[in-house]
Parts: sequence; C-alpha cells; structure tokens
Amino acid sequence: MAGHSKWANIQHRKGRQDAKRGKIFSRYAKEITVAAKMGGGDPSFNPRLRMAVDKAKAENMPNDNIDRAIKKGTGELEGVNYEEVRYEGYGPGGAPVIVDCLTDNKTRTVADVRHAFSKCGGNMGTDGCVVFQFQHCGQIILEPGASEDQVMEIALEAGAEDVIVNDDGSIEVITAPTGDLATVKEALEAAGLKPVIAEITMKALNETEVAGDDAVKYQKMLDMLDDLDDVQEVYTAAILPED
Repeated sequence: MAGHSKWANIQHRKGRQDAKRGKIFSRYAKEITVAAKMGGGDPSFNPRLRMAVDKAKAENMPNDNIDRAIKKGTGELEGVNYEEVRYEGYGPGGAPVIVDCLTDNKTRTVADVRHAFSKCGGNMGTDGCVVFQFQHCGQIILEPGASEDQVMEIALEAGAEDVIVNDDGSIEVITAPTGDLATVKEALEAAGLKPVIAEITMKALNETEVAGDDAVKYQKMLDMLDDLDDVQEVYTAAILPED
C-alpha cells in the first residue's frame, strides 16, 4: 500500500517481542519440545526443530534451556504434553486473524482467546473461516540495502519459490513450508546475507489497512493475544499505523 513501510512494521513487531524476552524463551521452549516430539531430537534430520533452535539461539536463549526442551520432547526428561490448536476470526475493522497455540488445557485457551477478541471488538469465528486468506509458507526477510540481483540468484538456485522486493527496499523470500526454508537461509548466509527473519508463517494474501479507533482496538487485541501464555503465533492481514 502507498506509504506503507513493511520494514518499519517488522521492526515494530520485533521491538514488541524483544520487550517480552522471558515470554519469548518460554514460547521457543514449547516449540522445541513439540518439534522434537514430532520429528526426533536431531536438528539435522528435523527441519522444524532446526528452525526453532536457530530462532532460539538468535535470541540468545541459553543452550541448557534448548537441550532441556529437546529432552522433554524426546522423553528423556518429564514434560508437559502440549497440543497444537488454531483459532480464527476477525479483528476490529474486519482484518482476519489466525492465532496458533500450544496448550495443555484447550478449555482454558479457547476462553482466553475468545475474551481477547470480544473485549476489543473482534469476532472469533469457526475453523476455516479465514485460513484460506493466508498462505502457509517459509518467509525470509532481509533488511533494505541487500542486493536484489544477488538475493534472487542465490535464493532461487537454493529452491525458493518467489523473491519480492518491497517499496522500502526490504527483500522477502518465499519458500515451501518444509526443509527448503533452512536450505535457502543457509545459502544466503553462506554468501554473507544474514536474514532478519526466517520462519514458517501464515502470510496474508491480501493486506487490509486499519485506521482510527479500529486500529487502536486492533493493536490492543494483538497485545492481549500475545500476552497469553498458550499463544505461540498471531498472524494478521492488518496494516496498522506506525507509532
């Protein structure tokens, strides 16, 4: 959208995450445990685990915490049995939202998520009501200044599906939501191109600008959801004003 800076929004999101470092560690530990339980404790043969460990290390999560989370997943240490659940709905102004959770109590989690939606003027919907408006994919983002030609050559050669250059100069690389993400990330890093973000995500196919009171309520809703212990990721198609 005209005047919208994707890079500014990314920096804003990372700033909010950095302010909640303790909660971020807890989320990574859950994700590492679930990834290890589903695909084994060796990151070399488990792309989901490798990505989770890489993200945790990028945030300086202690190695002991990472190892403990892996052992809980593989059964070497006793741990909580987490279940993956997804909730969908619309925020104030109509932009869709997906909320992915890892929980040991679905009754508690759905009540908490529904409360965040309703308190801020959003509406929690039924399964499948908005997911078709998002693409499940790997997403790599490089900050403005990277060479478009170099990124495109390396990324496509390594198996990327698309390379998008945003108006603000940031570069977005899209991959399949599989081991391709790690392969492309490693190829870029080998060439000295360090991504700011590399993750499996639900990317909005169309973004919706939300302004005024709706934007204030929408941000409050996102903050409430983000503060819930069971919430792992919140995906939205909303473009909110930069503050």
